[in-house]
Amino acid sequence: MYTGLQHLHSGIAYLALLALVIVIVLMLIGALSGREFSEKDRKIAMIAFIICHIQLLVGLILYVVSPLGLELLTGGGAMSDPVARLTALEHPLINIIAIVVISIGYIRAKKMTVSRSKFRSIYMMYAIGLLLILSRIPWANWL
Repeated sequence: MYTGLQHLHSGIAYLALLALVIVIVLMLIGALSGREFSEKDRKIAMIAFIICHIQLLVGLILYVVSPLGLELLTGGGAMSDPVARLTALEHPLINIIAIVVISIGYIRAKKMTVSRSKFRSIYMMYAIGLLLILSRIPWANWL
């Protein structure tokens, strides 16, 4: 089960990163071109939103069932080892913050009335979320 969750988490990560990049580019183009924010734009942003939340859910489940997740924090040695600290604390915490930032961008855009503001809310907050995610990916361990 653990290995399957690891592969699922790694596979969804590719989808999430791709979806975020696509949404950021499309929303930036929409904002710069001055076009109206459409239902299609909202749905595209929502797909990336959902993929990121699924990734978070799988990651949290993996963290709980992992032999490394909680044990590294309770063992006491995680803070002195950079790899253990990344696995036990930095990766989960920063990625939770990234999903919160992405959620704020999407929810704010839904409440706005001006199209340019909707585009801007989504591309800015999704870009911040993407940067946070990229900063804490364990590149050496990524399958």
